[in-house]
Amino acid sequence: MNKLFALILAWAMLAALVSCGTNTGNTSSTETGSLNETAFQEGQEDRNEAMPPNEAVSPVSSDTNVLIAYFSRVGNTDFPEDVDAVSSASLLRKDGALYGNTQYVAALIQQATGGDLFLIETEEKYPADYDETDQLGGKENRERSRPALASHVDDIADYDMIYLGYPNWYYDMPMAVYAFLEEYDLSGKTIIPFVTSGGGGFSKSISEIQSLQPNAEVLTEGYKVTHSKVDDVTLEDIEQWLDSLEISG
Repeated sequence: MNKLFALILAWAMLAALVSCGTNTGNTSSTETGSLNETAFQEGQEDRNEAMPPNEAVSPVSSDTNVLIAYFSRVGNTDFPEDVDAVSSASLLRKDGALYGNTQYVAALIQQATGGDLFLIETEEKYPADYDETDQLGGKENRERSRPALASHVDDIADYDMIYLGYPNWYYDMPMAVYAFLEEYDLSGKTIIPFVTSGGGGFSKSISEIQSLQPNAEVLTEGYKVTHSKVDDVTLEDIEQWLDSLEISG
């Protein structure tokens, strides 16, 4: 009888140990899974925060027929992290993020239309020093040279409406924008220009666009804003401008 009792007791102790080990394993697995999921989410948030705001790349497949193509110093210049946007023309900061003036307006148009952002990017970067960029832009303008482009729209035929943005350089478009317009046949498409400037507005640029793309509809009621006022532009301002155009898309 004592042997039988000892045997039963031994089996009971063994069963308790197995049960305890199983429960411990499950708890460890669950906690590890939660920690991994949290770490993944935190990693995703870190990556999202590290990405440049409104970073424009060559559009891939898209459900929209709207393209917002723009040229801006940000994206075409390697700025130091501590660049002073206040003292450097054509730059601004929003919530700590650095924007080019034209890039900022393009981002607002993207929010209002849901279109694809596309940075007109040159192979050779422009100098971080504004005066040096000004000199280089003037040289390109005088020589009517076309800088080689590093970005290209794969399926331009997918877009019916193209918002085209640029700063006013020497009462004209930057030569990189000329290179963009000469790369594609935009026949039958609607081109809506927008410009940032020191005060010259569009100057002769709209007629230049019409000359380069004679078979496209180029709207003359483009959006223009001076450098000193870009920081005050809101999404509501852009939406009001879009409503005034009476276009769909």
